Amino acid sequence: MADLNETHDPNLTSWVDSANDDDCCFPIQNLPYAVFRPGAQSEFRVGVAIGRHILDLRTLAEMRPFSGQAEQALDACRGSSLNELMSLDHEHWAALRLALSRALRSGSSLETPLHPLLSDRATAQFTLPAQIGDYTDFYISVHHATTVGSLFRPDNPLLPNYKWVPIGYHGRASSINVSGADFARPAGQIRPNPGSDTPAFGPSQRLDYELELGVFIGCGNAQGQRIPMDEAESHVFGLCILNDWSARDIQAWEYQPLGPFLSKSFASTISPWVVTLEALAPFRAAFQRDANDPQPLPYLSSERNSMAGAFDIQLEVALSTRKSRAARQEPHVLARSNFKYAYWSLAQLVTHHTVNGCNLRPGDLLGTGTLSGPDAGQEGCLLEMTRGGKQCVALPWGEDRSFLEDYDRVIMRAYCQKEGHTSIGFGDCSATVLPTI
Repeated sequence: MADLNETHDPNLTSWVDSANDDDCCFPIQNLPYAVFRPGAQSEFRVGVAIGRHILDLRTLAEMRPFSGQAEQALDACRGSSLNELMSLDHEHWAALRLALSRALRSGSSLETPLHPLLSDRATAQFTLPAQIGDYTDFYISVHHATTVGSLFRPDNPLLPNYKWVPIGYHGRASSINVSGADFARPAGQIRPNPGSDTPAFGPSQRLDYELELGVFIGCGNAQGQRIPMDEAESHVFGLCILNDWSARDIQAWEYQPLGPFLSKSFASTISPWVVTLEALAPFRAAFQRDANDPQPLPYLSSERNSMAGAFDIQLEVALSTRKSRAARQEPHVLARSNFKYAYWSLAQLVTHHTVNGCNLRPGDLLGTGTLSGPDAGQEGCLLEMTRGGKQCVALPWGEDRSFLEDYDRVIMRAYCQKEGHTSIGFGDCSATVLPTI
């Protein structure tokens, strides 16, 4: 686990003026990575966010301003994805972060040569930050699992294995898109009414979002080699926002006996920015389990995880519609939640994923599953919020929703705030639902 160091100093400022604004998502204490291009005619390259700008790391690498492990890590940023950088170890990641922090600080001798390497973040184009070989989606919010379970099994909402094992399924990596990539409403087999055993075919009428975080794997493990709890976080490069769109009516027909398939594989959306685990160090929290619940098995337990295995990351989801955009109304915030409510920690996800000998690779993505909180207003999806579509959500411009309609746009945000530390953000994760093709 990364300790606090000089890169977290709340008194640090940057010669990039916008990084010092009070409402800045990307101050010098953050430095998240993305893959971008400054214009349509240029090539995608690795960059790091600083204020309202992006520092071009490919061009920076050609200047060779660093040495040692920082230079080696910067050399890994010459391509068009983060995979090569992810494949290094956390010592290299930390060295590059420290070198970038010093280069971007107020008074840095590198201000003059680095200034031409800045691009306007608002006009940049983004692609996926890594080539995602595999994608696993977990189900780590006990509040989400209990609420959804109560809709289908009122007498037994939480299955007995839930509090013993991190539940997950293997998703589809090919349909993961970066924020801003809109998608068509999926079609599939749907049961027309609860008593029917004969499905109909058509567009999903119960399209939903899921408020999640994505976990990018850094250095992997050999097949057959388990990753123990105390080493698990050294295999995590960073986090992003994840919207794992779900077609609830297709899901209801297909999920037994093997779980989600076409109801999940049509689209998932991630934010372009990957916030490193080291940047999140000030926002760690104790990871605790209710004394009345089963305690994790020994392979899923460690003192370090109990002390600081959780993260205080605030999450929110907002909605805009074609009508609200025409009226120039701001998106309406539907819910706010927090990653600290999760029932399983990052280290537990990585360790459990490999306990059977499964090999993880740089750029693999783990989803947390819907991150709901314990209270009203903290629901991570419409299925929960509307009690399975039975209660509509009223929108301030006169519409309501039980599930998503065409041209609805879902915007997700995540950020960290703590007294005595500089706030950092993840940016936006958004996409618009288009009509079925």
